Amino acid sequence: MARIRYVEIQNFRGINRLSWAPCEGINCLIGPGDSGKTSILDAIEVCMSVRRNVEFSDADFFGMDVSKPIIIRVTVGALPDHLMDLDSLGDVLRGFNAASGCVEDEPGDGLEVVLTFQLVVGSDLDPKRALYSRRTESDPYQRQLQWKERAMLAPSRIGNHSSTNLSWSRSSVLARLSEEKLAVGNDLVSAAREARLAFGDKAGANIGDMLDLVTTKAREMGIDVGEKAQALLDAGALSFSDGAITLHSDGGVPLRNLGTGSSRLLLAALHREASSAASCLLVDEVEHGLEPHRVISLLHSLGSKETEAPLQVFMTTHSAVAVRELSGDQIVIVRKADGGQHQMRLVSSENVIQGAARLYPEAFLARTVIVCEGASEVGLLRGIDRYRVSKGKQSAYANATAFVDAGGRSPKHILERAQIFAQWGYRTKAFLDADVVIPQEAREAAEADGVTVCTWGDSLALEEALFRWLPDYGVDDLIKLAIELNSEELVGGALEEVSNKKFDLETALSLVGGDAQYEDEERAFLGKAAKLSTKDSKVGPGRKGWFKSISKMELVGERVIGPWIKDAEPELKQPIFALFRQSDV
Repeated sequence: MARIRYVEIQNFRGINRLSWAPCEGINCLIGPGDSGKTSILDAIEVCMSVRRNVEFSDADFFGMDVSKPIIIRVTVGALPDHLMDLDSLGDVLRGFNAASGCVEDEPGDGLEVVLTFQLVVGSDLDPKRALYSRRTESDPYQRQLQWKERAMLAPSRIGNHSSTNLSWSRSSVLARLSEEKLAVGNDLVSAAREARLAFGDKAGANIGDMLDLVTTKAREMGIDVGEKAQALLDAGALSFSDGAITLHSDGGVPLRNLGTGSSRLLLAALHREASSAASCLLVDEVEHGLEPHRVISLLHSLGSKETEAPLQVFMTTHSAVAVRELSGDQIVIVRKADGGQHQMRLVSSENVIQGAARLYPEAFLARTVIVCEGASEVGLLRGIDRYRVSKGKQSAYANATAFVDAGGRSPKHILERAQIFAQWGYRTKAFLDADVVIPQEAREAAEADGVTVCTWGDSLALEEALFRWLPDYGVDDLIKLAIELNSEELVGGALEEVSNKKFDLETALSLVGGDAQYEDEERAFLGKAAKLSTKDSKVGPGRKGWFKSISKMELVGERVIGPWIKDAEPELKQPIFALFRQSDV
């Protein structure tokens, strides 16, 4: 069946200009909120819709500037033979170059014959539809397809009002699946007649006296009503329009009363079955009303795992489940650049990129991605963010920022992961500690792709950097928090082990809250003890480090780093500030 080959949008809502050649199968649009994903689906629908009552307002114009018309063009290929007839449509037939993804104004060798639907809305808010080609652009008479042909090519949509597809209306999926439309109409007429007669029999038994009175009075006035007047349903009032027949369960409950998720699943399966008689399917927020396993089921029913696409689908999602389940060739990143120019970028199914999408799907839905070395770094940033919010600053999450756990891999691996996001247009930062040397070549390559690398020197792990460069009262708070989250026995045992009993918990506590400063050696002992784990030593009750978890590091970030980072040494303050710089996050 017909497939959309090219979409052009100008001056529609938040879209100034957009040009895009979608794929034949699933096109899943992802991107942060207000990037224009739903507007793209709406543009396709209103351009190809057979509805006459599509309304526009000034708010539908880009920047509410009605002096520039809304122009939407949707180019359709894989046309049936009768729509490629040169005699009837030759002046509006165009050519699509699959290799370049471009539309040429005339058909030619190696080009697919296509038709371009155009919708133009000017300041009068009156939508005008026509078949577009530059050859006929100035003609006073603009060509259009007949209603039946437009209905055949019009997209279907699964959305808040898609329950109409569970009835036999003219453009519903059931009508497309049903080959007995005329028989259905005849059955409706017969059902209406039987209902009129059945009601008359029941009414006659209940109001017989009234009917006798009416008959008598009619005869007295010389009015012929036959042997006896009847109370029948009005033939004019009892009429069945499109949609009068709807699907019901065996208990008589209309299937349009199904829950949102169940109706979406059923409709997806029906549209899949009707794919030979439909052009494309539009699904906004594919995860709406569905649990994760049902999201996967819906995607499978639409052909997400099939080599040959059963139908063309345009969908949007904010679901990490959907991103993880789809291949990179089915995911399109929507980006709004300065001035409203939109960019549509296919993620790709290359192994490295596909792996990143599977491991960090939530990051592909953000604007800014901070790739962190491990869970500790993620927890620290989340805690600092919570502190910032408590002080009235905007959350990193409100700025569409994702903190990604790279799993404690090598610096080279972490920077390569960050490069993937940077190359696909995400504002990207990498947060690494320095206990493993960062290869200079890897760092330069990442920075060349736009990655901001945030780290420190002196070959220090995260815990060591915190104890070394925080002010004395920040170190006080770290020691108290370590005891709170663990125990005096564990904290003291770690200190004695890393210092060979030169620096114990009693000595450390004697410094907390006092005027004496921590010596460099004492700070070094505290940092090494904080990161000591069972892989370093078997001494102590199941030691895993003082703060080695996301939840513990969140408390470090919120209760210690957030309040005291402004007074920390530049070696720590600068990379932390770079991660939360207002222009970036």
